[in-house]
Amino acid sequence: MIVSASYRTDIPAFYGEWFRERLRAGHCMVANPYGSRPYRVALTADAVDGFVFWTRNVAPFLPALEEVTARRLPFIVQYTATGYPREWERATLPADAAIAQMRALATAYGQRAVVWRYDPILFADGMGADCMDADWHRATFRRMAQALAGAVDEAVVSILAPYRKTMRNLDRAAQHRGLAWRVPEPEESALLLGDLAQIARESGMRLTLCAQPDRLTEDVAPAACIDARRLSDVAGRDIMARVKGNRPGCLCAESRDIGAYDTCPHGCAYCYAVADHDKARATHRAHDPDAESLSPAVTS
Repeated sequence: MIVSASYRTDIPAFYGEWFRERLRAGHCMVANPYGSRPYRVALTADAVDGFVFWTRNVAPFLPALEEVTARRLPFIVQYTATGYPREWERATLPADAAIAQMRALATAYGQRAVVWRYDPILFADGMGADCMDADWHRATFRRMAQALAGAVDEAVVSILAPYRKTMRNLDRAAQHRGLAWRVPEPEESALLLGDLAQIARESGMRLTLCAQPDRLTEDVAPAACIDARRLSDVAGRDIMARVKGNRPGCLCAESRDIGAYDTCPHGCAYCYAVADHDKARATHRAHDPDAESLSPAVTS
């Protein structure tokens, strides 16, 4: 079984000690996001084929990675870094610091253990630094790709998907700064994705698109963010897992996610995993590292 930690929250940045305690205990409890009963996920070496970690700041999690490595469990870090202005990403690391962390991870654990996510691609209409149009993304992606050359071999992107809670949070952020955001039209995004694919190739990477088959182009491959083949390369052995995507167009391998929604305090305006940023910050402040679950109401 592959364990995802977590596309519902940033466990490496905020819940590293909890993860280490659960790794030592050999299990955790997870709240079913669809209202069913909580479920137990085994975290022992004989139950876990490997981990996929999702983060925007891996530094607090380095001791946990050492423990995972000591147990001879392979892992991949899906590292999101976009370099967006603060009105859209209130508390994430600056791009240069994120790049340095990815390069350090690749040095310590190998290029195949790190994937860069420039995700999601958001367009914002404004003047000067407030304008995030196609040219802004080309320039920002190029600068970051060149800085990551040799450290990563894949860049995952997606075009912003306007989920209901995402739109509500984006509207609030835009109104606060007097800005406007938008989703690019298919023709506009196709041109941009083609250019980003070329930029990625120039830096030794392939560009992949996450779960958006309607926006694929001939230059861009579909992403498998939970990738059994990449995990096999890291492990040096075959890890078998069937493809079982989370939504149409998703090519992720079957996994168990151990995170919880509404627990990440990063405050990204476009986040699909947080409906209420104040609630997420309060939940993080009240978090108990000794609890079995990241969801405070869940017990075994």
